Amino acid sequence: MNWLDEVRWDERGLIPVIAQEAASGDVLMFAWMNREALQETADSGRAVYFSRSRARLWRKGEESGHVQTVHDIRLDCDNDVILLKITQLGQETGPSIACHTGRHSCFFHRYEGSQGGQWVAAEPVLKDPKHIYT
Repeated sequence: MNWLDEVRWDERGLIPVIAQEAASGDVLMFAWMNREALQETADSGRAVYFSRSRARLWRKGEESGHVQTVHDIRLDCDNDVILLKITQLGQETGPSIACHTGRHSCFFHRYEGSQGGQWVAAEPVLKDPKHIYT
């Protein structure tokens, strides 16, 4: 059996993917992969996702320069979620940015229960997105 056949793809042929920074354990982002993206990620050692909005493969860093080197690919116990342990590489110099908002992680909103509950930005913008994307 091909290793890709063991993955439980959803009805659209996709699987959710979590990108976790190998060194810190920080969860950087959530995305989707199709079969082709997972195969290319395994073959190249660089994270490749499937963009649902663009309906095509999205090679992390193709526009921003912020690529993800993949150290480990894991499949959860139900075979329906992928975990990538990655190193986030910035442009030639500068901070490690995984999020399109210019932050290190996409999970920067923190719930605070005071005043009826609200979401608060818990991480700073490291680089203005206007200066990231080409």
